[in-house]
Amino acid sequence: MKIALVCSHYFPNRTSCAVQMRDLAVELLRQGHEPVVIIPGDDITKGWNISLLDGIEVYQLASFKISNVNIVRRGIGEILMPFTMLLSLMSSKFRLSKVDLVVWYSPSIFFGPLVWFLKLRSSCKGYLILRDIFPEWLIDLGIMKKGVVYYFFRAVARFQYSIADCIGVQTHSNLAYFKKRLDSNQNFIHVLDNWLSENRRDFENYPLVENLFPGRKICVYIGNMGVAQGMEIFIDLADELRDRTDVGFLFVGRGTEKERLTKLSQKKSLNNIVFHDEIDSDAIPGLLKTCSIGLIALDPKHKSHNIPGKFLSYIQVGLPVLARVNPNTDLEHLIRRETLGEVYTGYDVKSFSICAMKLLDSESSLKEMRTNGKAYFRANYSVSAAATNIIKSLPDTP
Repeated sequence: MKIALVCSHYFPNRTSCAVQMRDLAVELLRQGHEPVVIIPGDDITKGWNISLLDGIEVYQLASFKISNVNIVRRGIGEILMPFTMLLSLMSSKFRLSKVDLVVWYSPSIFFGPLVWFLKLRSSCKGYLILRDIFPEWLIDLGIMKKGVVYYFFRAVARFQYSIADCIGVQTHSNLAYFKKRLDSNQNFIHVLDNWLSENRRDFENYPLVENLFPGRKICVYIGNMGVAQGMEIFIDLADELRDRTDVGFLFVGRGTEKERLTKLSQKKSLNNIVFHDEIDSDAIPGLLKTCSIGLIALDPKHKSHNIPGKFLSYIQVGLPVLARVNPNTDLEHLIRRETLGEVYTGYDVKSFSICAMKLLDSESSLKEMRTNGKAYFRANYSVSAAATNIIKSLPDTP
């Protein structure tokens, strides 16, 4: 099958979306399909650009800039994005192409008009990979109230649900959430677990940790540092453990909160924290192998049930998890049930530090968690299973 993959980012970008969609595209190619990637190109000088990565055509379609801009420009850019991409598409080499299936990744919620056009032109089905329940999480965190803007975003999100022939959600709790809110006769909704390629597992150790914290047990965080993560508690945790000369904290990535968190750690004069720019996704396993604990943050006010991509990266290499997340979620239950780490769901840093020290100071528990993590990853998060799940969920697709 010729399959169009529509997403906001792609390799060599290092976001979870970019890494997952690259892995999916490569796996679909391995399975004998013909994937074609379509992404917004906010840094190209002409209407469209085509490149070949891993034997896969990647189309960049001109759009407004949505990265590294203020929230107003990003909002306007994302709203207009599918329409500017459509205009660019009609002038591109791809304008005459038809596909057998359209697969798109959300976030962003704004690809609906572009996907609708691709489906209509090719008379094919569409599969939505839904990794974020937006704008509901903005309500959970108190960032947005239920007014005109909220109902606009909700209408946009519901439009993309309405054009999907199948929706793949992250967890069984998300499945129940959507079945209550969507017409199950119109949309077939099922669980599509996150995935991560195993091809990067044999990378050599990344030297960053030994250079920064020689001889220490490192608690590492990789990925986005945004409002939704509620990461300030990790700064407070580092403050609580400042006298532990055997422990260090490493934060790798970027995000809207990174600068504020960096200044906060400097204000507290913490010498056990290092902030580092994002690294190549292929080098992440090598970095994680040199660390002791993988950190996960999600503000407890969240009501959604997400399994973040960093969780897969951690357990893939057997890294025990220290998670501060929203209570009674699938992620909390998973970590506890499979003995993959420690979970805290509150706001008190002293209680959180007890969880951290319990994990750091029990080598026998860490050893068990390393084994459990690797085994659980192999059994549940392969990219081949995800690709097969997507194709088989649409049995009438050619």
